Amino acid sequence: MPSSTVENYLKRIYLEEQAAPGAAVVSMKNLAGVMGVTPGTATSMAKSLADSRFVAYEPYGGVKLTARGRTLALRILRRHRLIECFLVDALGLDWSEVHEEAESLEHAISDKLLDRIDEFLGFPSVDPHGDPIPNAKGAIRQAALTPLTEAEEGAEVRVARILDQDEDFLRFVDRHHLRPGTRARVLVNDRAAEALTIQTGKLPAVTMGRTAAAKIMVEGPRP
Repeated sequence: MPSSTVENYLKRIYLEEQAAPGAAVVSMKNLAGVMGVTPGTATSMAKSLADSRFVAYEPYGGVKLTARGRTLALRILRRHRLIECFLVDALGLDWSEVHEEAESLEHAISDKLLDRIDEFLGFPSVDPHGDPIPNAKGAIRQAALTPLTEAEEGAEVRVARILDQDEDFLRFVDRHHLRPGTRARVLVNDRAAEALTIQTGKLPAVTMGRTAAAKIMVEGPRP
């Protein structure tokens, strides 16, 4: 069985590929940065992953998942996101605290237990942050979402996904009732002032910078 380190690298490479779909490879600089290691360490692991046919490695370039690597990455991603659902929905943990717990547990539970968790939760399609969950066959549904920053003034949108899962940002989202599933109206989208104001129901409107708003993905009218 692949080690937890191998699984973490493959999952991270997959996520980096999704974040930059037009890129030919994930650069070694980016990979080292997201893994929190030196470029030399990342390069050594990339060569090892290539030897195991999990990635295609380009010297001085970067890495790209093979079909074999993508299958394993999606398997680990499924574990992580289902565990987050279980920790929040069944055990009542705060959604800002479950990422690190899931990082540890995703390498430990069996496929049998994971399938039972999936069934127990009613086969969720997204985790608490709105991230899509691969199904048991490795298929993943990517909804057509846009950043909140692209919504026009007056548009009604549905919050669907939170990209930044830093604890402080998730608490900010919570404070202003902007969790996935929430419907809201964009009152102001001032691109010159780099500010956006949104209102949820009858709650007080909240103004945020466009950097924060870009981390909130929504369904709704596009410009």
